[in-house]
Amino acid sequence: MRSARFRRTRRASAVALVSALTLSALAACGTSSSDNDGGASQGSGSSDPSAPLDPKTKVTITIDCMPPKTKAAELKEWKEDVAEFNKTYPNVTIDGRSTPGQCLEPPRFTAMLKAKSQPDVFYTYFTDLPQVLDNDGAEDITAYVNDRTVPLLKDIDPNVLGSLKQDGKLYGLPTSNYTMGLLINRKLFRQAGLDPDTPPRTWPEVRSAAKKIAGLGNGIAGFGEYSAGNQGGWHFTAQMYSVGGEIVDSSGEKAAFDNALGKQVAENLHAMRWEDDSMGKTQLLKWGDLQKQIATDKLGMFLAAPDDIAYMAQQLGAKYENFGMGPIPGGKNTLAGGNNYMIKKGISADKIKAAIAWLNFKDLTVGKGQFDWARTKADGLPVGVPQPNFWLNGSKTKDNAARAENATMPVENFRTFMADPVAGKAEPPKAQEIYKVLDNVMSGILTDKDADVDKLLGTAESQVNQILANQ
Repeated sequence: MRSARFRRTRRASAVALVSALTLSALAACGTSSSDNDGGASQGSGSSDPSAPLDPKTKVTITIDCMPPKTKAAELKEWKEDVAEFNKTYPNVTIDGRSTPGQCLEPPRFTAMLKAKSQPDVFYTYFTDLPQVLDNDGAEDITAYVNDRTVPLLKDIDPNVLGSLKQDGKLYGLPTSNYTMGLLINRKLFRQAGLDPDTPPRTWPEVRSAAKKIAGLGNGIAGFGEYSAGNQGGWHFTAQMYSVGGEIVDSSGEKAAFDNALGKQVAENLHAMRWEDDSMGKTQLLKWGDLQKQIATDKLGMFLAAPDDIAYMAQQLGAKYENFGMGPIPGGKNTLAGGNNYMIKKGISADKIKAAIAWLNFKDLTVGKGQFDWARTKADGLPVGVPQPNFWLNGSKTKDNAARAENATMPVENFRTFMADPVAGKAEPPKAQEIYKVLDNVMSGILTDKDADVDKLLGTAESQVNQILANQ
């Protein structure tokens, strides 16, 4: 559930056509109980939705994204958490569903919603709420969530909870959050005569550092960017935010990047690629490519979320100590996102209460479930990555102390990222459709030495305005 890889896959992937899928593809993620519950729920709880789940209630709930067998440590922890949860709620059956490969790629997710075959508790990204509601897929859980059912509710960052609300109604509970910063290869920084403890804080500093790193030769690039698979548009958005720009204006109805700031971002990247030759010759990169490059000491830096570091160490064999992070250059704003669970619309009140009780235990309790850092360390999983961290107040203090005590990586390498946080901004409406358009801007800049920046931005803005007009 907490894997960085599958969190990123759907957030930054294209939204594919539903017609391309067959119903057999949907079966891989499992099917929830029917909307009338098929007799699976034998409620003995209070009829008051704000009351906690009665431990005597007998109910079965299906839950998305149980770790697969290939993730042995994560699956072990899932099973342990189910057993611990059942000490309090012995009559709740947790029916975990595991999807081969990545959990819910965009086309499968979209098709699942339309077929209404999602599990009772299903995994989503912060940007998925409009799509889920358009398909009448999630229950309004406002009346069910309070400081009795989620005791640390007041300590959850309200901006994180806000991503799960529409018109004042709450439709899910968070499991993770992230903000983007500048991920660096500390080894290459030292070799280029740069201080890895003070990553670049402005885009001119990034350009200067990238030239020095590329000057090491041997096919090493100083700075890398995506330009395919919707991820180019995702990162163009991040760069726009970093200099104080927008992708969509405050009305949510008009594109806002064909301007001086958009041109600044585009021209800086074009200069780094073609004038400085500091971005490498291989382009049209997508998620996974830059991670491989920096993990093998072929890339000096790129924009990323902190959990990329855990992915590179776990999946690519890289060493934690080789990486560091600083705030996003420019520092005006940074792109924020995350993942959560929603509850299928139409299931019984007992199932909703059981789902909230499970999510509270597994994902929203300091020292338990995903925040049991001592267990995470003992199981050989990474501890010390600065995010997810949506806690405030005393919960933040307690959780940070436990992370530091059990850290499996040098947390001082993230000091500048943590010490000077940049305000996060949510992704734009119709994010994936907009990112697909903005891929053309990024690919044009990075593959064509004679690219017409004004034309690229103007064409993209016109196309984004068409997308927004069809909301």
